[in-house]
Amino acid sequence: MTIHKEGYTSIALCILFIFVLNAFIQFYFPAAIFVKWLVYIFSFALFIIILQFFRNPYIEIDKDETLVLCPADGKVVVIEEADEPEFLKDRRIQVSVFMSPINVHINRNPISGVVKYFKYHPGKYLVAWHPKSSTENERTTVVTENSNGVQVLFRQIAGALARRIVWYVKEGDVVEQGAEFGFIKFGSRVDLFLPLGTKVNVEIGQVVKGGKTVLAELSVAEVKVPKSKTTKAKKSA
Repeated sequence: MTIHKEGYTSIALCILFIFVLNAFIQFYFPAAIFVKWLVYIFSFALFIIILQFFRNPYIEIDKDETLVLCPADGKVVVIEEADEPEFLKDRRIQVSVFMSPINVHINRNPISGVVKYFKYHPGKYLVAWHPKSSTENERTTVVTENSNGVQVLFRQIAGALARRIVWYVKEGDVVEQGAEFGFIKFGSRVDLFLPLGTKVNVEIGQVVKGGKTVLAELSVAEVKVPKSKTTKAKKSA
């Protein structure tokens, strides 16, 4: 397991904060043994929390044109039919995954294909489970079209704690299933909008893994390409 590149600055700032805090306690309260031990425990816990948040464990990704892989670690919080007015402008199956602060926060492409649409939306920071977070929070929208012309829309949505969304794709990019397309710092959610007729393989409340859990199977009428060989990729936070 390695540390994701998005964590380097945060980890450095954490170390600096811990150093300053401990130096302050040592200088002004040299005889306060109990206080110093509390600060030591707090410093250790804070460092471990920041370190595990930006962890980047290795995973194996099985690419399959007929499957939609989970884009993030977390818990399924929404499965419902919904209108998608921004780009697709039709009825879709929405599947949403909530990412807590203890999850790996790398976001992965659910399918392979060409990025047909990308847009960043500034916005609010409502809690990620708020009904209006999908349309009012800071977010990105990505639409990828596979080789059969099937389009899947997915969004990174910032939450009350997650105030920085990072993305690595733009319109026209050719992306691979399971590869990183972005990162959200300190918790939030990812929404997917799938074609009607897609078979959803997860349930509300199910814990899922980015790049590993098969969220759905596209309709047989929409895809005719067999499985490709297994490739290795990093799991991302």
